[in-house]
Amino acid sequence: MIDPIETNRRNWDERAVIHARDTTGDYMLARFRAGEDALHTIEAAELGDISGKRVLHLQCHIGRDTICLVRRGAVATGLDFSSAALDVARRLSAETGLEADFVQGTVDEAPHRTPGPFDLVFTTWGTICWLPDMAAWARVIASVLAPGGELYFADAHPSFAALEERDGRLVPTYDFQTPAETPLEFSNATTYTGDPTIMTHQSTREWIHALSSILGALIDAGLAITMFHEHEILPWQGAPILVPASDRAWRLPDGHPRMPLSISLRAKKCG
Repeated sequence: MIDPIETNRRNWDERAVIHARDTTGDYMLARFRAGEDALHTIEAAELGDISGKRVLHLQCHIGRDTICLVRRGAVATGLDFSSAALDVARRLSAETGLEADFVQGTVDEAPHRTPGPFDLVFTTWGTICWLPDMAAWARVIASVLAPGGELYFADAHPSFAALEERDGRLVPTYDFQTPAETPLEFSNATTYTGDPTIMTHQSTREWIHALSSILGALIDAGLAITMFHEHEILPWQGAPILVPASDRAWRLPDGHPRMPLSISLRAKKCG
């Protein structure tokens, strides 16, 4: 049986090459190279002043957002398990003249490959669905943070992640929490940007994590939750029913019952 993390790595190696071409502009790489900030509305509003801070960007993919952190004055390190993605990240760093360190490794390997200490761990949008264990995730974050350091995290709301659209309605489809040993299995011929390239490695393994698992894991790892927000927008069209809310943000259509589509939080390392 192939390790689910290795299955995902093969898929993301292919996605990285496609995303680097950015034929649809979904990653807005041309605008980014020209100097435009690529952070989404939610984190851009909540991140605050990070000038001079040592920042670790977990699951950084092609490094665009890592370099956005450098533009904001941070000393940034990006960690990702895909060598193909990091090749793109290093090219973007060279092209923009904004220096960041990029290290290959899984989140579990962060304490050894990127030990820090860091003032901030940054991880956003489509990250924890690729991880089987929130307790391990939280312990990694706590281990690399300096005393008083913070986590900034944003992702799809767990309640939304458990839904699928059927006949124009969002309906519960998956359990609210996926056991670590039995990930959900998906297969998609193309990536999420709209590029029509057919991938060879189409299978992925994913996990849904309950809100209590996320928050509880951080608390158990010695982090204090200092901010928690639920948002009615999402930075991608997570279901066909969603409509544009603004540039690069999606919402439920008028008349649909309101529900949160995403979450964001800050958590501080005690001591």
